[in-house]
Amino acid sequence: MIPDVSIVIPVYNVEKYLRQCLDSIISQSLTNIEIICVNDGSTDSSLSILQEYASKDSRIHVIDKPNSGYGHSMNIGFQQCTGRYIGIVESDDFAKPEMFETLFKVAIENDLDIVRCHFYTFKQRNGLIEKIDSYEMKSNTLINPKNDLSPFLQWPAVWANIYKRTFIEENKLSFLETPGASYQDTAFSFKVVACATRLMLIDSSLIYYRIHEQSSIKSKDKVYCICDEFNEIIRYSKDKLIYEKLKYLICYLQYKSYKWNHNRLEMPYRYSFLLFWSKEIGKNREIYSKKNPFFTFKDLKKILIIKMIPWLYKKRNKL
Repeated sequence: MIPDVSIVIPVYNVEKYLRQCLDSIISQSLTNIEIICVNDGSTDSSLSILQEYASKDSRIHVIDKPNSGYGHSMNIGFQQCTGRYIGIVESDDFAKPEMFETLFKVAIENDLDIVRCHFYTFKQRNGLIEKIDSYEMKSNTLINPKNDLSPFLQWPAVWANIYKRTFIEENKLSFLETPGASYQDTAFSFKVVACATRLMLIDSSLIYYRIHEQSSIKSKDKVYCICDEFNEIIRYSKDKLIYEKLKYLICYLQYKSYKWNHNRLEMPYRYSFLLFWSKEIGKNREIYSKKNPFFTFKDLKKILIIKMIPWLYKKRNKL
C-alpha cells in the first residue's frame, strides 16, 4: 500500500532530543506513513537510537551515510520517498499527534501542492513555548502564489508543510548541497512556492520548533552561506523567466536574511560581510531603493547607511 505521507528526518548528533522526535512521529494518528531517517555521519549515539526504533517499527527506514551536510541528506531522503505527500521533521523538533492526519486530509480534499500549518517555538533554555502564526497569509483559503505573493513572505519552515510528491518530482525540486553550509532550506522554500499553484495554510499549530541558545557564526566558511542560497534563488528565477516579476520581492527577502545573518556573525566577520553587502546594494541600486514596495522607510534608512557608510555599524551589535 502506498503511504499517505513520507516523513523525512535528517539526523546529525541529536542524541539528546531524538527520542522525543521519533516518539512524536511513531505516535501519529495517521498510521499509513513511512519514516525515512537520514543519519548524516553522527558521532554520538544517534545512529544506534535510530536502529533501535527501526527494529521495533517497520515503518522506519534508516539511511546511514558519511557526513555531507543538510542539503544532501534531504535530497537522499526525498529520493527514497514513496508516499503521496512528503513531510519534514527536524530531529530535535517534535510534532503533535494529529499533525500529519490533519495536513493530509486538507491536502487530499483540496488537491494541494503544498499545505502549511502554524507552529510553536520551544526555547530549550527555559522551556518557553510561543505560538508563531503565518500572519501574512489567509487561513483556509486556496492560494495561487503566482497571483498572491504572501506565501513567499513566511518563515521558510520547511517542516511546517507537506508537499505533494509528484509536484516535487515533476518540478525537479531539490536542496543545495554545499557541504557544511547553513540556511539550505532558504532556496528550496522559495522554489517550491514559485512552482506551486495550489497552496493552503490551515489555522492550526501542529509542530514544535526547538530553539537552542542562539550561537554565533564562528566559522569563516559559513559567513557567506546565505549568499549561496540567494544566488540559487536568482539563478532559478531567471531560468524560469520569473525574475523580472519577483525581483523586488527577492531583494526584500535577501535584505531580511542578510540582516539576520549579519547579527549572528562573530565580530571579526561582521564588517567584512557588511562591506560585501554594501557592494551588493551598490550593484543592485534599482531594486534596493524606494521603488521597492516591500521596503519600509526604516528599511530604506538602514539600506542607505549600509551602502554609504558601513563603518558606522562596525562597533554595533545589531542592525
